[in-house]
Amino acid sequence: MNRSWLICIVAALITSTVWGSADAAEKIRVLIVDGQNNHNWAAMTPPMKASLEKTGRFTVDVATTPPPASPKELWAKFRPDFSKYDVVLSNYNGEPWPAEVNQALERYVSGGGGLVVVHAANNAFPEWGEWNKMIGLGWRGPEYGERLTVDDQGKTVRTATGQGPGAGHGPQHEFTMIVRDSEHPVTRGMPREWLHAKDELYHGQRGPAENMHILATAFSAKEKGGTAAHEPMIWWIPYGQGRVFTTVLGHVMGNETVAIRCTGFQTVLARGTEWAATGTVTLAIPDNFPTPMQVKVTDAK
Repeated sequence: MNRSWLICIVAALITSTVWGSADAAEKIRVLIVDGQNNHNWAAMTPPMKASLEKTGRFTVDVATTPPPASPKELWAKFRPDFSKYDVVLSNYNGEPWPAEVNQALERYVSGGGGLVVVHAANNAFPEWGEWNKMIGLGWRGPEYGERLTVDDQGKTVRTATGQGPGAGHGPQHEFTMIVRDSEHPVTRGMPREWLHAKDELYHGQRGPAENMHILATAFSAKEKGGTAAHEPMIWWIPYGQGRVFTTVLGHVMGNETVAIRCTGFQTVLARGTEWAATGTVTLAIPDNFPTPMQVKVTDAK
């Protein structure tokens, strides 16, 4: 009997060592918020949800707001329970949320929850002060706040409020991403430069830009309607005890989804979402990650 118990204990220890704790095996709970956008959110959410779930690391729910100009009765029912999730992903750019929802998100993130902001979602809520602190830079005019760029030596440059351009972009095109922080868990292991699929290259964004950590930029070329500056494309900001991860990649208009089918975008999205939720990244850089000379996209739309 004693020997049997010893065998059981040893087996249990071996199992614990190999497989880790039950907590380590639990999937990250993601809530995508959509429902309004100047982009085609309905064509964007399902592929993002599918690409996250395909990693095996996430379970994903979706909270869809009422459509534009909905009566107050419908908005009164929009009360997502952020506390049920490890990270919230915003695919929303539209009418202001009810104050109660804003306050709930502020409490959630400041209390340690993760927030991921994708493409035009950083255009939203110009009047919401705490949102602007969370995103750092948004689609705003030059009088709204400071602008951040990176010079040719990799140094961050601040442009004062009212000086230089406001937010915009030239025609969609493929462009090179430059990793600026190769030690951050999200970008660690990525090539320093990689070619992103046809997308909008945001420039001239404005905001408080406090405690911004720029992870990757792209050069906004004059011949592409740009600013001749290295513009932030991926960054993060601490907010209380939480982490806010932003990527302005991911344009979808009509049924054109090539930007979010870029393996680079999908990798940034998955690793950024994992990091915002947990502070660590376990997801590997895939073998079909873009190279400096070649875009790589998935077939699924």
